Amino acid sequence: VQLQASGGGLVQAGGSLRLSCAASGRTFSRYSMGWFRQVPGKEREFVSAVRWTDGGTHYADSVKGRFAISRDNAKNTVYLRMNSLKPDDTAVYYCAATTRVQSTTAGYYDYWGQGTLVTVSS
Repeated sequence: VQLQASGGGLVQAGGSLRLSCAASGRTFSRYSMGWFRQVPGKEREFVSAVRWTDGGTHYADSVKGRFAISRDNAKNTVYLRMNSLKPDDTAVYYCAATTRVQSTTAGYYDYWGQGTLVTVSS
């Protein structure tokens, strides 16, 4: 599976962005998908995930209520809608795929996109 993330950019605090992650391959629907983010000098941080089994979702506490993950299996794409953005959300955002039902651990993801930079100005 190859993943291509897009949609990052510069936005003011309080604004919104939608990230997309397009996947190649014909088995996208059998992968749970996750979004992680990373800032220089820090470990990659779990943001959100959507299960392949039932479409159930999971969020980090820091983004709960502001971010929404979704997937479109017909388009082999997973999205991350980010609302009420804060400067602390500034990071490179990565999408990832795992055969596990769900995981918040980066090491359990098998495939990674190249990352897209989100910068939130105050």
